Amino acid sequence: MKIYEFSIIASGPDPHADDFETRFYDSGCDDALVAFQKGHIILDFAREAASIEEALSTAVEAVQRAGARVDRVEPDPLVTLSEIAARAGLSRAAVTHYAKGERGSGFPAPVACVTTKSPLWEWSQVAEWLAARGVLSGDVSQQAASISRMNAALTARQAVGRAESRDRERHPA
Repeated sequence: MKIYEFSIIASGPDPHADDFETRFYDSGCDDALVAFQKGHIILDFAREAASIEEALSTAVEAVQRAGARVDRVEPDPLVTLSEIAARAGLSRAAVTHYAKGERGSGFPAPVACVTTKSPLWEWSQVAEWLAARGVLSGDVSQQAASISRMNAALTARQAVGRAESRDRERHPA
């Protein structure tokens, strides 16, 4: 068993309710620090599990049992070159060289804000590229990919929920 650290960003329960923290603890989030910041419920987990997938899925289920909606899992999947450097333990200059193709080819292209001064890369793609070159451990790459898949699943569930809600509004029973 290994301890996996990640954060769940959630919404729903009133942070001013007397049982706010207790409801998360009682639902199985006893390995998370619960906070309310910038309008979001933040649960910082240090979850022991056999795999990152198990840690993520059991944490999401526990947060949902507490009556919260899971919005996403962090660390954030979109990163700047500076964030890539920090996560990979590299200098900003080294990452810039990778991104420009000056230290190997095939560095992933940015996925958002492409035309701005601060484009964003998909962390799981970058982590996989760095791991393939021995710059980053395979565990870090696997965790990034698992978080990316979990966020994709959460986004898909939210889209289905919104579509079902719109259908109910259009066609009341």
